[in-house]
Amino acid sequence: MLDKDVLDEEEKFAEESVPEIGDIREADMSSDNPGPAEVDSIDLEGEIMSLNEKLLRQAAEFQNYRRRTERENREAVAIGKSLVVQRLLDVLDDLERSLEASGQETDDPKAQSALRDGVKLVFQKFQDELSKLDVHPIEATGLPFDENKHEALMQQPAPEGTEHGTVIQELQKGYRMGDRILRHSKVIVAS
Repeated sequence: MLDKDVLDEEEKFAEESVPEIGDIREADMSSDNPGPAEVDSIDLEGEIMSLNEKLLRQAAEFQNYRRRTERENREAVAIGKSLVVQRLLDVLDDLERSLEASGQETDDPKAQSALRDGVKLVFQKFQDELSKLDVHPIEATGLPFDENKHEALMQQPAPEGTEHGTVIQELQKGYRMGDRILRHSKVIVAS
């Protein structure tokens, strides 16, 4: 019987001294020393926060960059406009003087001729300023119709010796700046 009592005692001792798996997990979680799983989750949380901060910083930098480039583009357009207008102000002054001169009634043919010559000079000056800005008229009359340069307003029967599709008259002159069309020539095309 003694053996049986000893065995019972050993079983009790074994049951008391060996904790269950659930007890081990609870003990790990309640201890002050973090286990490997907790260390990994703390590291991951720190890394997530760090990456989130980097993302927010880059988004703010991109927003600032976008605002700065938009502002610089607006300023560049404003400067370009002012340069164009400055070149045309002299022409405007000459046109104003021509209008003042035309308001003076006179029957003197020399005065009328001087006014006409003055207007021609202003016109030439204006063309020169446009040329400096690389603005040139589009040639149209006598050339084949080109939809990239011309706008056909109407068709007329082709005069003798004129091919079908040739521009026979220009109603409004077209202009280009470099390779860019500013305004298409409005034309009549031979049919």
